[in-house]
Amino acid sequence: MEALVTSFAAALLAGWSDKTQLIVAMLGERTKRPLLVFAGLVLALAASNLIAAIAGNYVGHMINLRAATLLTALALLFAGASGLIRRRAPKPATDRLPLLTAFILCLAAEMGDRTQFLTFALAGRFDSIPFAAAGATAGALAACLPAFFLGERLATAVPLRAIRYAGAALFLLAGAFVAVQALRLA
Repeated sequence: MEALVTSFAAALLAGWSDKTQLIVAMLGERTKRPLLVFAGLVLALAASNLIAAIAGNYVGHMINLRAATLLTALALLFAGASGLIRRRAPKPATDRLPLLTAFILCLAAEMGDRTQFLTFALAGRFDSIPFAAAGATAGALAACLPAFFLGERLATAVPLRAIRYAGAALFLLAGAFVAVQALRLA
C-alpha cells in the first residue's frame, strides 16, 4: 500500500507542467472526440508505468535495501532537477485518429520521463509492480485532468511555472533526505 500512495503522490507532483500534460491540453482543445484522447492517455500512462514498474522490480531484486534507497534518492533528485528545466509547448498534432495520436504522443512523452524513472525506483524499493504502476498511473492521470478540461487555457488559468518550481524544490529536498537516510543504513 505504501508503494501505491508514494507513487501516486510522486506522479501527481511530477506530472504538473510536464509534456504529457501539455499534449493533453493541446489535443483536448483541438479534437472533437475528447474521450478518445482521454482513452489514449490512459493506455499510454498504463503502458509506460507498467514497463517502468516491471523493470524497477527486476532491478530491485538484484540490489540490497541501501542501493534501492539510493536509487530512490537519485530518482527524486532527477525529478527535482528536471523540474527546473523549461518546457516548450508541443507542436500541433493531427486531429485525425485522436486515440492513436494521443497514445503515441503521450507514450513518447512518458518514455524516459521523471514519472517513469520515479516509478522504476519506487517499484524496486517497495517490491510491488501493481501498486507502483497503478499509483503512478492514477497520479499522472490526476495531473492531466486539469489540462484535459481546460485545454490550452491551462497555461493562463494555472501558475504552471510556480507549481513546477515548487515541485522541483520538494523533489530536491526529498531526494537529499532519502539519500542521507540511505547512507545511514547499515
